Amino acid sequence: KKCEVSEFLMPGMVDTHIHASQYSYSGTALDLPLLDWLNTYTFPVESRYKDLDYARNVYTKVLKRTLRNGTTTACYFATIHTDASLLLGQIADDFGQRALVGKVCMDCNSTVPYYKEPLKECKDETLRFIRELLKKESHISENKEEVKLVKQLFPDCKSYTDVYLKHDLLTDKTVMAHGCYLSDEELKIFHERGAAISHCPNSNLSLASGMLNVRNVLNHKVKLGLGTDVAGGYSPSMLDALRRAMDTSKVLSMQDAQHQTLTFEEAFRLATLGGSEALSLDDQTGNFEVGKDFDALRVNMCIPGGPVDMFPGQGPKVILEKFLNLGRILYICPVALSM
Repeated sequence: KKCEVSEFLMPGMVDTHIHASQYSYSGTALDLPLLDWLNTYTFPVESRYKDLDYARNVYTKVLKRTLRNGTTTACYFATIHTDASLLLGQIADDFGQRALVGKVCMDCNSTVPYYKEPLKECKDETLRFIRELLKKESHISENKEEVKLVKQLFPDCKSYTDVYLKHDLLTDKTVMAHGCYLSDEELKIFHERGAAISHCPNSNLSLASGMLNVRNVLNHKVKLGLGTDVAGGYSPSMLDALRRAMDTSKVLSMQDAQHQTLTFEEAFRLATLGGSEALSLDDQTGNFEVGKDFDALRVNMCIPGGPVDMFPGQGPKVILEKFLNLGRILYICPVALSM
């Protein structure tokens, strides 16, 4: 029997945190906690991006892969290498993906000393990369050892958030990944400053870093999107990030009976409109509101050999304007999570 509703349109998904330079080893090297993982795997690999042929090969593949997974907008971390970072932006433009690309700044690396740059060179190269710094992205409160290290490095700061606040790095153009151990007071500062958080549940679980209480973040009215965080996260799929966000919420519910589990609709919003809000792009994308760019995915549920099966009586899930502010009805098949 032919599917009753075989195709639908949905907003393109927004990945608010992905390390394009780490894509070559995604799905592997997940046997160490964060800080050891960075020193053992990440920094040695990222040092190779001074070779533009190597950079072009990996960056081309990650752009193709994320687009195949329905990511129409992505916020990419590159490396300390300016030319390779510019190349990533050019490749994204060539493929037609809306991309925010950031050059990494790192002047301190005692474990892998060949992967860093002197402070003056870092400043000069960053200015060469972008004439005006419009958006800041970094990491915050990802795992307990990291939080402890930041406290040792900045003993005069009251919290991890206070480090960024005192250096004027927490603004309405700031996106901070993870945030697993942010206090209520820190979340209040995020709300007051208009800063956003990128929830990266796959990475949080894969590196055993922690679990973000999304419900608490939403209750504090902090802008929140989802990120794959490749390669700490093993999958470049935002659908996977959506699943892992719901899994994490259910685990928190098992630990605390009072915890309100994240719904599918809420997770879907985080992967689309929530992500565009976090990246300050919600005036351009994130839903089908009239006047925005038509970033859309056309999903065929009944294509031969497809990844899901449909059965008689399975109708679409209808999400109205009241929830997603779409300005029209959006149809989503309830089996979409099994893809």
